[in-house]
Amino acid sequence: MKMMRCGIAAIAAMVIAAGAHAATGQQVYAQNCAMCHDNNVGPKLGDKAAWAPRLALGTDALVAAVVKGTGMMPPRGGHPGLSEGDIRAAIEYIESRSK
Repeated sequence: MKMMRCGIAAIAAMVIAAGAHAATGQQVYAQNCAMCHDNNVGPKLGDKAAWAPRLALGTDALVAAVVKGTGMMPPRGGHPGLSEGDIRAAIEYIESRSK
């Protein structure tokens, strides 16, 4: 039985971590991305048609594009302190809202 409890605890920890990761992506988006994307400077969150060709590139390609900068968007979206993990979390949040 003890192993079963450890297994359940591990699963619960993963579920909590997954929820925290999603919240972090939303928070990163709100604090760093929304200023442009919610004001039509970049594709608007949830605009499936605008995001479809970008999402087709895959998460890794989107992370690389944000890190490097693309089009009007400067490297790291103009926030040099954003880690690649923060950027990935924000992109995963955008993907979840724009599919």
